[in-house]
Amino acid sequence: QVQLQESGPGLVKPSQTLSLTCTVSGGSITTSYSAWSWIRQPPGKGLEWMGVIAYDGSTYYSPPLKSRTSISRDTSKNQFSLQLSSVTPEDTAVYYCHADGGVGPKDYWGQGTQVTVSS
Repeated sequence: QVQLQESGPGLVKPSQTLSLTCTVSGGSITTSYSAWSWIRQPPGKGLEWMGVIAYDGSTYYSPPLKSRTSISRDTSKNQFSLQLSSVTPEDTAVYYCHADGGVGPKDYWGQGTQVTVSS
């Protein structure tokens, strides 16, 4: 059973960089055809896909966020990370890591982590 766990600061100041890490167990981030995403949900709004890092290390980002978003991975730790720069209060959301593709018979979600952008 694949399990994902987000970690990182719950409070970030405006203009700073938000950094989160997703630790994966029960599966490998290099499993062929697997895809590892970051998704967020601002208060009172729907889910927003931010970007993905595929099993081969290739990355794809949501166009509105592309200029501020970077997703990377550490295969030795079986982790992948999100960096979102120049944050504003509009980036306040619950942030989720997500896995699908070749990693298993279904998709998998982390429990989510609340990040608040405030001075």
